[in-house]
Amino acid sequence: MYSQLLLTRFAALLFFLSMLPRGVTAQDPVRGDQIPPGASQQGSRPDEPTFRVHVRLVNVFTTVTDEHGSPIADLTKDDFKVLEDGVPQAISVFERESELPLSIVLAIDASESTRRDIKLEIASAKKFVHSIVRPEDRLSVFQLTENTDQLIGFTASIPAIDRAIDRLAPGAGTSLYDAIYLASNALIDRQGRKVLVLITDGGDTTSTTDYANALRRSQEAEAIIYSIIVVPVAANAGRNTGGEHALIQMSKDTGGKYYYAESIEQLDAAFRQISYELRTQYLIGYYPSRRVSDSAFRRIQIELSKKESEDKGFQVRHRAGYYTAPAK
Repeated sequence: MYSQLLLTRFAALLFFLSMLPRGVTAQDPVRGDQIPPGASQQGSRPDEPTFRVHVRLVNVFTTVTDEHGSPIADLTKDDFKVLEDGVPQAISVFERESELPLSIVLAIDASESTRRDIKLEIASAKKFVHSIVRPEDRLSVFQLTENTDQLIGFTASIPAIDRAIDRLAPGAGTSLYDAIYLASNALIDRQGRKVLVLITDGGDTTSTTDYANALRRSQEAEAIIYSIIVVPVAANAGRNTGGEHALIQMSKDTGGKYYYAESIEQLDAAFRQISYELRTQYLIGYYPSRRVSDSAFRRIQIELSKKESEDKGFQVRHRAGYYTAPAK
């Protein structure tokens, strides 16, 4: 009786299996992945790693100016070529007069050395804010003394920004590199174009970080630095030329620019130039052709055709490169 029952169940199982469609998929008993019909499981060992390569798009905001420093806004994709560490790259993204939102940090030096010019800085900074901020843009104000204080977070409210600028309070020291580092930190997770505008005399007396760290953080944030260097006196006495040179180099390495200002007219002119440039930039994007590099920093070079660069005296500005790994 018992053996007859087993035979009956076995016959039922055979009948059930015979009714299954031949194309049914199975699962790997270890990994749980579906295996297509007829596919061999040989060589599919569960301990073998799966490698996925992710190549990120590198975006480079580029400014082209003529021999007089005026931005050029009518170039085409064919006018540019891109190299990474000397290797030509294919341009995947090209936009003129980019309308991407702006995230701007306006950092104003309120240290003792700028006390004489602070009212001029405030008046000129407000004009800049009123001219640059659109509804889609966001701006944050930082105060730079021996401490770095964020007077207002990123906002598009011009009245709120004006009130923050009015709260500037003089301090004793100047933590310039700290301010650049912290402003870059604030920008690092923002989307779109990221800009740091500094109004300072270039001195640094109280920073806890140094030039190299501040520059690296700004490059990691992909921040474009514009430095407006307020000259305290016409002669060299009283000027921090070392700080000025540091700001000049930072501006160049991030694709920005530096300006000297001794009067409200020169401050206003610098802000107008920055505003104009930010409306006439090119966005150039590419996927790096090399996935492996011996260096943690890859250098970017964007060139114009010989006809554009030689015949018309055009100049190209962009960030110097990017880091492939975060700082340790």
